[in-house]
Amino acid sequence: MALTEDDVGHDPIPEVQRWLDDAVASDAVVEPFAMQVATAADGRLTVRTVLLRGLDERGFMFVTNLESTKSRQLMASPACALTIVWTSLSRQVCATGRAERVADDEVEAYWRTRPRGSRIGAWASPQSRVIADRATLERAVREIEERFAGTDDIPLPPFWGAWRIVPDTVELWAGQPSRLHDRIRWRRSAPGAPWFRERLAP
Repeated sequence: MALTEDDVGHDPIPEVQRWLDDAVASDAVVEPFAMQVATAADGRLTVRTVLLRGLDERGFMFVTNLESTKSRQLMASPACALTIVWTSLSRQVCATGRAERVADDEVEAYWRTRPRGSRIGAWASPQSRVIADRATLERAVREIEERFAGTDDIPLPPFWGAWRIVPDTVELWAGQPSRLHDRIRWRRSAPGAPWFRERLAP
C-alpha cells in the first residue's frame, strides 16, 4: 500500500499507533510488539529485540533488568535507536532519540499486569550475566517460586524497571514495487518541539 503525505498527520506517534494496531489485527504478524533497540557505549554497538510495552506522546517504552547490558549502556550513553519491522505487511518504523528511565509508579502499574511466570522469571534471571548452565537458571526459578509460594503478591524487584525512548526522528517505511519504497520522516529539535515532516528517497 502506498504511503503519501495525505495519509499521515504532522505528529508521527498517532501514525505509529495506527500501524501497530494494524499489525496486532493481522493474522500474518506473529509478534507485533517486537522492537529492535540499538545502544552504544565505549565505542561498541549492541542491538537486541525487546517488546514494546507502551507507546504515547512521550515515546516508546520497554521493560528490562536495570543491571542488564542494555540498561548499563543507556545509563552511560542514553542515545539510542529502534526499529519495528512487520515484514508481512511491508512496513517498518525507525526512530532515533534518547532513553530516559520510566517513573517507578508507572513501572509498578505495568509490573502488576505481567503473568506470574514472567514476574518469577524477572526475579530469577541475572540478565546478561554469565551463568554456568541452564540448570543454574532453573534452580534460581525454583528458589524464587518457593520464596513466593502461596501468594500472587510478587513485588517489583529493585533491579527491574523500564526505559522510554524519547524520539527526535521517526520514520515510516512502506515497501513498494521496484524498490521504490515510500519513506516519510518526522524530526524535531527537542522533546516537545514541533515536528517537521519530510519525504526521503528510497
